[in-house]
Amino acid sequence: MTLLLMAAGSGSRYGKLKQFDGLGPNEEFLMEFSIFDAIENQFDHIVIVTKAENQNFLQQYMDNRLPNNVKVDVITQSIDDTPDGVKIETTREKPWGTAHAVWSARHLIQGDFVIINADDYYGKPAFSAAADFIRNNDNNSFGLVTYSLGDTLSEHGSVSRGVCKVDEDKLISIEEFTKIESIKGEIMDQHSGLSLHSEDLVSMNFWVCHDKIFNYIDDYFTSFLSIADNLEKSEIYLPFVIQEMMVQRAVDVTVIQVKSPWFGVTYFNDKLSAQEAIQKFSDEGLYTSPLWTK
Repeated sequence: MTLLLMAAGSGSRYGKLKQFDGLGPNEEFLMEFSIFDAIENQFDHIVIVTKAENQNFLQQYMDNRLPNNVKVDVITQSIDDTPDGVKIETTREKPWGTAHAVWSARHLIQGDFVIINADDYYGKPAFSAAADFIRNNDNNSFGLVTYSLGDTLSEHGSVSRGVCKVDEDKLISIEEFTKIESIKGEIMDQHSGLSLHSEDLVSMNFWVCHDKIFNYIDDYFTSFLSIADNLEKSEIYLPFVIQEMMVQRAVDVTVIQVKSPWFGVTYFNDKLSAQEAIQKFSDEGLYTSPLWTK
């Protein structure tokens, strides 16, 4: 089984490249704990999508730490990586978005795979549930591990979240809210003025997909690039692509609800609470310290 980590972000609100900030007891990156949890659940192929300037460093870093039976591919997300036969002229420097980051790994991944953000912690139960889903999946369904909105907020500022509409265990839609905060016990999206609920299910970009998504992104990306207004600043987002696949009945998405801890480091002030949580997990024996013994 393959785990794909998206680690090409810039960390504008965090103030530095948070993917490579040492948050573990021995300065481990946050993504290393997700990789550890995946390996515990028989994932044996790790693909990390990052910026070109970080590729060699991260490949060597992971090669020196991960077990020898785990294959590691560190690849780059390049704006020059476009569908065959598509030629564009643009001055943009910003990557094409999360769906493009996933598509960048199309030559390396076959079958089912999991997608996560490198700068989020998802918890051991999430990886166990994802592995079980893959083992029982017939390739007609994707999966989405969801969390309760109230468990994913930051004390240090607003967050963006995709709130899920669910029918039984099937995803119907995801609505993006871009400025969610809890103020005096009430959760509200400051942009829309709508009130939300602590138990609303949200997507934290923990997807279980099949390699057929690559062909769909290829077509989606080709159409996207045919619109001149998209070339300078617009992006293709993974949830939008998957929702279009659902509308086209190319796939259905099973919502995987788990009671699993989640935290991220959206803001620099989130760092201390993340470090404390990881230290607590290590003290409880959930993780070895140091994490890797290679």
